[in-house]
This record gives sequence, structure tokens and C-alpha cells, in this order.
Amino acid sequence: MNDPGSASKSSREILARWALPVATLLFFALTAPGYGVFRDELYYFACGQHLAWGYVDQPPLIALIAAVCRALFGTSWIAARVVVAVAAGATVLLVGDTAKELGAGRWGRVLAQVLIASAPIFLGLFSFFSMNAFNLLIWAGLARLASRLLAGGNPRLWLAFGALAGVGLENKFDVGLVGAGLALGLILGRRFDVLRQRWLWLGGALAALLFLPHVLWQWQHGWPTREFIANAQEGKIHALGALGFLVAQLKTVGPVASLLALGGLVWLLLARAARPFRPMGWAIVTVLAIFAFSISKPYYFAAAFTWLFPAAGAAVEGWTAGIRWQRGVRVATMVLAATILLAAPLAKPLLPVETYLRYSAALGEKPGSSENHELGRLPQFFADMHGWRQMAEAVAQVYDSLPPEDRAQACVYTQNYGEAGAIDFFGPELGLPPATSGHNNYWYWGLRGCSGQVLLIFGGNPENHQRVYADLTPGGTFECTDCMPYENHRTIWIARHPKIDLASGWERVRHFD
Repeated sequence: MNDPGSASKSSREILARWALPVATLLFFALTAPGYGVFRDELYYFACGQHLAWGYVDQPPLIALIAAVCRALFGTSWIAARVVVAVAAGATVLLVGDTAKELGAGRWGRVLAQVLIASAPIFLGLFSFFSMNAFNLLIWAGLARLASRLLAGGNPRLWLAFGALAGVGLENKFDVGLVGAGLALGLILGRRFDVLRQRWLWLGGALAALLFLPHVLWQWQHGWPTREFIANAQEGKIHALGALGFLVAQLKTVGPVASLLALGGLVWLLLARAARPFRPMGWAIVTVLAIFAFSISKPYYFAAAFTWLFPAAGAAVEGWTAGIRWQRGVRVATMVLAATILLAAPLAKPLLPVETYLRYSAALGEKPGSSENHELGRLPQFFADMHGWRQMAEAVAQVYDSLPPEDRAQACVYTQNYGEAGAIDFFGPELGLPPATSGHNNYWYWGLRGCSGQVLLIFGGNPENHQRVYADLTPGGTFECTDCMPYENHRTIWIARHPKIDLASGWERVRHFD
């Protein structure tokens, strides 16, 4: 006969492992539309139509995923976000599994899942299609493998770790930081038994081999990402300083979750029970130090919480074991951690704009950005989801107004990749030609068959345009209520009779930032 108690326990284990990951997937899938398509999504979709081993501002994986999404779902950006929803659910699942590997029981696993699923930065990063969402999943997978290996798992798993790290490097460079930090942690944690394993070194070699194509692309193109990072740090990213970066983490995951993450880090570094996993703690210390003492955006550290929250679950469960009011303390801890969900509409588009404005005002929240830009009534993250189709329609209206002979040779030039991405994404339906731009990888794609004889220029300084064109007239104006101010009130110029050959002057429009 089956033991009813055993069956009940098994059901609770399954529920503890899967309930929140499935709920997370459904939540992000059902709220996928948000306020509209995001600036960066438009760019990634464009990159997906120009597959290469690298791009100015990212490695190639996100473009490949975008191309696969396009092949499977067409031009649906909502479908691409559902793919991200699957990544969100998988991340929550892996975080819980890592907590169990670190020694947490059912309650500690669920606490780790609650922390990751409710953190504002995760609500935001899983709200749209980007390399950041997949980066979180990759880091969570690396934590799961690292914990198994350090606990004495089959050393051949270092090959899996290396393969995942190599794929991760083709998505975001910061995977290299945690890899280097883990190597340093093995030394500081005196895990010489692991360092002597040949599978560790074979895994590292595999990661390097998988990353090599992008390195070769960078070398072939003169290391453009180095120029991109330098320009962004100099003029785009708001410098916080080391202390400011640390304080900013209170907002990215919430004060309670930050305190619990700190407890998890202390547990990894000092607790006797965590001795086998000590290298994981040193890896995160390394990553934190690098980001804190460089010019970084607060969310750059977000992926590290996929390592810290499992440790927090194991730590808090261990610390509360045996106390008199154990159940009450644990439930209170979880509820207190989940109260950060009050800030969910500030992190993810959940409310209509006017409702959001009232809600954020009631909480005393002002529009913010990690970049040096003028803001409107919405934070940059939300503003960058507004106005893109309307912009393409405004350009199409000017394009359709041209005489047939002009329209036959007209092209579109934009100031940045978001504008160019909007033209490329919505333009085919509106009858527009492909966009050109000097911004980031659009510069490498060049004039795209454009003769330059008739050019529709979105925004920009008319004095600069007149240096290139003899005839410059305004064709229309784009207005938007809630987009970023630098996209609003923009003239759509009709430029004719170039004074120079555009191909020979293309180098001058290049800007990587």
C-alpha cells in the first residue's frame, strides 16, 4: 500500500519547487504587452536581421534569439516577451534548486524564490525582450552548477559549466566576471581539490572556445565595444561612486531583500555549513567590487542576486532552526520580503499611465534614470515604451507626401538606434524604405542602398544638415506625450541635393554610445 504521508510530503515538495516558477511564467506572459514595444527591443530585432558574430554594443546571442523568434512568431514583440516569461519562470526554479543544494529545506527554497520573483529589478528586466533577461537565467544556471560541483558533484559537470559560461559570454560580458571571481574564490576558499581537477580546466577552455568567435569579430572591427563602453561611461551613464552603487541596490531589490542578500553573502563567507560553497561568496565579492568601483548602472549587479538569494534562503532557515517561534518568524520574514511588491507598478508596466502617475506620486516616487537625460513625467524605462509606431507613421506621412520622383529615391536617416529600429520594424507595413543611422551597429550597416539624393531626416540640428544638403525643408513634426523628451517635438526634414557624397562622408556620422 502507498503511504499517504509519503505521498502528501511528495506533493508538498513538488508544490514548493514548481508553484512560484509557474506563477511567475504566467504573470509575465499575461502582462507582456505593458506600455508597448521598448526601444532596445526594436534594435535587437534589427540586429536579428543582420546576424553576425558581434555588434558594437553586445555579443551576438540576443540577435540570434531575435531571429529565431521572428522565424517562429513573425514580427510579434509580444511573443518574444512570452519567451522571456519562460526565462523568468526558469530562473525562479533554478534559484530554488540552488537554495536546496546549499542546504535549504522546503521553506528556504520558497524564500529564495519569493526574493527573486518579487524584486523590482527582476520585475523590470523580465518585462521586455533583452539580453538582460537571459543573462539572469544564465547566471542562475551557473549558480546551480557551481553549487552542485562544490558540494561534490560529478566533476564532468565543469564541462556543462564551461559550455553555459561560453554561451553566457556570447550574451553579456559580465559572465566573465563571475567566472574569474569563482576562480579566485577557489584559491581563497582553499578548494585545491577542485583546482586539481582537469575537468575544471577543460570547462574553462570550452568557455573560451565558445567565446572566441566574438573576440575575433571585435579584433577584426577594431574593438568597437571598447569605444562604446568608454563613450557611455564618459557621457551617458550617471556616475554613482562606490557607496552610491551599494545604496542603489536597496532600491533594485528592496531594503529587506538587500539585508537578506547580505546575510546570504556573510553566510557563504563565514558559516561552517557553507564552507564547501565559500568560492561562490568570493565570486560575488569580486563582481560587486568591480561594479562598485567603476562607472556602472545599478542593475549591472542584478544577476548576482541569483547567487545571493539561494544563500539567503539557506542562511535564514539555518539561523531560525530550533527557535521557539520558528514558524511565525519564518512566515513573517517571507511576508516582509514580499511587501516590496507594493513597488511592482514602479518597476513594471502594470497600471494605466494616469493611474501610475497618481500611484507613484502617492509613494513619493519621482521619474528617474541611470543615464544623463532630461525626463518627462515618466521614468526613462517607461517612456522608452511610448511613441514608436506613431513616429514611424509620422515619417510615413511625410514620405507619402513626396512627389513620385522623390519618393522613388528617398531614404530615412535617424539620430539613434531606437528611431532607426522603429522605422525598420513598422516601416515595411507603412511602405517605408530601410532606415540608416550613424548610431552603434547601424553605422556598420551603412547606407543600405540609399543614394542620398533625397533624405528624410528625423530630428537633428538643421545647421548640421545644411552643411551636407543644399535644399532643406521641414516636412512635418513628430509629437508624443510620454516618450523621452529628446524624441518629442522633432522635425522631419526633407533634404535634397547633397553637397557631398554620403558614402565618403559616412565616417563622420559614426557615434558609438
